[in-house]
Amino acid sequence: MKELRDATDKQPLRCMLTSPDEAQLLGMLLKLIGAKNTLEVGVYTGYSLLATALALPDDGKVLAMDIKREYYEIGLPMIKKAGVAHKVDFREGPALPMLDRLLEDEKKHGSFDFAFVDADKDNYLNYHERLVRLVRPGGVIGYDNTLWCGTVAADTDAVAAGGAGARVLAYYRHFVLELNASLAADPRVEICHLTIGDGLTLCRRIK
Repeated sequence: MKELRDATDKQPLRCMLTSPDEAQLLGMLLKLIGAKNTLEVGVYTGYSLLATALALPDDGKVLAMDIKREYYEIGLPMIKKAGVAHKVDFREGPALPMLDRLLEDEKKHGSFDFAFVDADKDNYLNYHERLVRLVRPGGVIGYDNTLWCGTVAADTDAVAAGGAGARVLAYYRHFVLELNASLAADPRVEICHLTIGDGLTLCRRIK
C-alpha cells in the first residue's frame, strides 16, 4: 500500500488518491460485512482497489472500471506483488454502459456485496440508480468526495471566487449537493456521511 501511495505521489493528479485512513476503513468494512463480490467505479492508480482486494477472501472478486487503463498500470505491479491480482477484473471504458450490461442479466441483480464509487461526480446519481439494484439488500455502496473540499457547506459565491481550481469545485459542487440530498431522501438505503478523507457516504441497501 505504501509503495503504491509513493508511486501515485509522483503523478500530476496525485490529489485523486484515496486517503490511507479511508482505505483502511473500507478494508475493515468489507471484512465486517463478509464481502466476497464487489464493484469499483473509478480506479485511478488502484489504491482503494488494492485495499479492497487485500480485504477480500482468496476467492473474492472486485470488478473494477475506469476510462483509462494507463493509470491502473501504475499500481498493477504493487497489486501483483501483494498477491491479489487474481481477485481483480479490470475493465477499461465508461462505467455506465458496463453497469447497464450487468443489469441486463437478472442473475446479477443483488449479486454484489459492496460497491465503491470515486469517479465523475456529475454521474454519481446515475451510478446510484444502477448500483442500488446490483448490490444486495444489506450490502453497502460507498461514495467518495461527498464533502467536496468542504464546499458543500460553503457559500456559493465564495466557492466560485478564485482561479480555475475554484471554478472546477464550483461546477461539480452542484452535483455533489444533489447527490447528498438524494441519498438522504432515498428510502432504499440508510446512510452514514463521514468526514474521513474528502467525505465518504456509506449507503446500506435496505430494500
